Amino acid sequence: MSAGQIAALIAAGAFVLLVLLLAIPLIKLGRTLDEATIAIRKAHENSDPILLGANETITHVNTQLERVDGITANAQAVSGNVSALSSVFTATLGGPLVKTAALSYGLSKAIRSRRKGKELAEGRHSRKRGRK
Repeated sequence: MSAGQIAALIAAGAFVLLVLLLAIPLIKLGRTLDEATIAIRKAHENSDPILLGANETITHVNTQLERVDGITANAQAVSGNVSALSSVFTATLGGPLVKTAALSYGLSKAIRSRRKGKELAEGRHSRKRGRK
């Protein structure tokens, strides 16, 4: 064997070693791609029930929203009726009640001032110091 043949044999061995070293990551990458394909297939198969469940949920939510819209409309009608009733109450009883309250306040103030005037006139307002 000549030196050229020995060098070619060493190069061939190195090439085989290089191919083996590169084959291991390629095999692992192939397995990873197979697993990814299986996962995608399972996700696709399981997505139909999920989408059907989501569709049912959305239908149920829409039904509930229609009920809430009805309740909101009724609450708005009730608040309008309460507002109208308070306006009627204010118009019919508010004026006389305010006048009655003003009259009672004025009478109580007049009575207090009259009593105070009598006390001043009689001298009850002064207190002598030193006596117990």
